[in-house]
Amino acid sequence: MAVTMKPPPSRTAAPAPRPEGQQKSLGARDRTFGFMLAAPAVALFLVVAVYPLLAGVWTSFYDQSLIRPEREFIGLDNYTAVWPDFVDRLGTTLVFATFATICPLLVGLALAVLLNARLRGRGVLRGMLMLPWLLPGVVVSFLWAWIFNDSYGVLNHVLTQLSLPEVDFLGKPGTAMAAVVIAKTWNTFPWVMVVILAILQTLPREQLEAAAIDGASRRQRFLHVSLPHLLGPVALVAMLEFIYNFGSFDMIFVMTGGGPGTSTMTLAVSLYQYAFTEFSLGRAAAMGVLWLVALSLVCGAYFLLNKKLESRS
Repeated sequence: MAVTMKPPPSRTAAPAPRPEGQQKSLGARDRTFGFMLAAPAVALFLVVAVYPLLAGVWTSFYDQSLIRPEREFIGLDNYTAVWPDFVDRLGTTLVFATFATICPLLVGLALAVLLNARLRGRGVLRGMLMLPWLLPGVVVSFLWAWIFNDSYGVLNHVLTQLSLPEVDFLGKPGTAMAAVVIAKTWNTFPWVMVVILAILQTLPREQLEAAAIDGASRRQRFLHVSLPHLLGPVALVAMLEFIYNFGSFDMIFVMTGGGPGTSTMTLAVSLYQYAFTEFSLGRAAAMGVLWLVALSLVCGAYFLLNKKLESRS
């Protein structure tokens, strides 16, 4: 019996290592190519964000106006002039941002829990509830300004039909802030609702079914099973909404213009008045710098919260 001998498998020769100088040149080329790809984005960021920021800080040290070309260096006088207004407007801004965050959060949470249940036509209901979020803020502002109007508003018409006294909602300090918060809540609760509803859709069904088998009621299942999963994401949503409301301008400006008096005068509206009512660019820039510092503290709190929540998960 003939035995055939197979030739040993051929081994491909390993590629010879490149010289050290050639490896360094390839690494330098990769870095150069990466810098070339990032250069347009960096240039755009410098033009759009960094340059206006530095120009605003520089302008805050000058007595500069929109109605005269010359300007004069005055140091920290602008900061001294706007500091009392900044403290007052900061309190108003915090009140607005707090209530404009809590109210949509509560409404969105309640509707998300309701729409998470098996309801007939819940798909259509979800689509209808998204409509307020799709409208621009200015449109929503004019809509609610018409509803709260003291002369021809829908709400006062309803009060008249019920033989109740009319209320000047936007003309009284006690009700103007509440009216703006209601309008803001109506505009932003769909976003909160969608986020919470998406989280509820990802809850482990096994835990909910096990709790139901053990005899837990719907309230107990929500408090002890669903709510612990919602706390982290909802806290982040609330912080993001607070940061957004801290710089909100359009709704307050359209509905009240900061009035009556200064009851709804936030930092954004105050900066606008300094720049385009008093034509003082220097004081507007100083107010903007102080506003930026306050907002940086809020953003720092957000990052700390986010870091703690990530460490727990």
